[in-house]
Amino acid sequence: MTDTGLHAEVGVRLGLLDLALDLDVAAGETVALLGPNGSGKTTALRCLAGLLPVDTGRIDLDGETLDDPATGAWVVPEQRRVSVMFQDYLLFPHLSALDNVAFGMRRSGMSKGAARKAAGAWLDRMGLGSHASARPAALSGGQAQRVALARALAAEPRLLLLDEPLPALDAGTRVEMRHDLREHLAAFTGLRVLVTHDPVDAFALADRVVVLEAGRVVQQGTIPEIAAEPRSRYVAELVGVNLLRGEADGATVDLDAGGSLTLAEPAHGAVWVLVRPAAVALYRTRPDGSPRNTWQATPAGLDLRDDRVRVRLVGAPPIIAEVTSAAASALDLESGTPVWVAVKATEIDTYPV
Repeated sequence: MTDTGLHAEVGVRLGLLDLALDLDVAAGETVALLGPNGSGKTTALRCLAGLLPVDTGRIDLDGETLDDPATGAWVVPEQRRVSVMFQDYLLFPHLSALDNVAFGMRRSGMSKGAARKAAGAWLDRMGLGSHASARPAALSGGQAQRVALARALAAEPRLLLLDEPLPALDAGTRVEMRHDLREHLAAFTGLRVLVTHDPVDAFALADRVVVLEAGRVVQQGTIPEIAAEPRSRYVAELVGVNLLRGEADGATVDLDAGGSLTLAEPAHGAVWVLVRPAAVALYRTRPDGSPRNTWQATPAGLDLRDDRVRVRLVGAPPIIAEVTSAAASALDLESGTPVWVAVKATEIDTYPV
């Protein structure tokens, strides 16, 4: 282990949650903790910030031990070189934007004049110089987010923690703020950990993603690595592919969800089967030529995305198809009448479980 960066082994039991997370973050890197509600993301962030001690494990930042129950090492939150940008921003309602940004610097011992001067520079950098005297209630969601980010960065942390920084914004503002946040994070030379349940935020802002489910890491890597070989249904849904598990014996794989598929490339043993929705063809009647991978399924839900429609199909196996709006209308998918599903063997990818 080197003496730079974040090295955290976080073991915490909290209610029904049993969190076991090993996390390494290098200088200049943004790592996203991505997962559904209740997976342990925010609990991990609270441990890194010092708001919750770990039960087991150890947290080191640039060689300094922040938390180690085995030795009794513990650094209180205000003495850690860590800043947190909370989901609801937690701006002080009675303070101006300028004094909100100056607050952390004042707490660290900086004089009032110097802190307010530095805070003004940060607000200028965020494009909010003209709002320095405004209180949080007078700020828009995007402006409040920038003030909260300025307050976090003004403390000159080594580690910046961001807890769901964008979902509180409306859709239009979120796109703009995602772009701005990405630029600000790129200019920050320290370490960044982003907590989110939104894959768009994770993919747009992070260099690497760690996926948590029920307190455990199920997969981690760059976005292309995760998209190429998702390791759980949750991850597959995030990247928009079908993921089925089965037992392969040569050119055939028997699926846990029911049915079987014929493969173009032989495989053996327990495998993940990946099928992209666009590779799933739908027909009102059994397709001519009787391709090997055909079965009947019933449409159970439609999701319109631009000019494409994602169709959730219940069958053996269940699968999601993606067709054009015109095709969905011609097939009368909204009626729930069973359709024929076809997938070419060459469109199926497999990899070991």
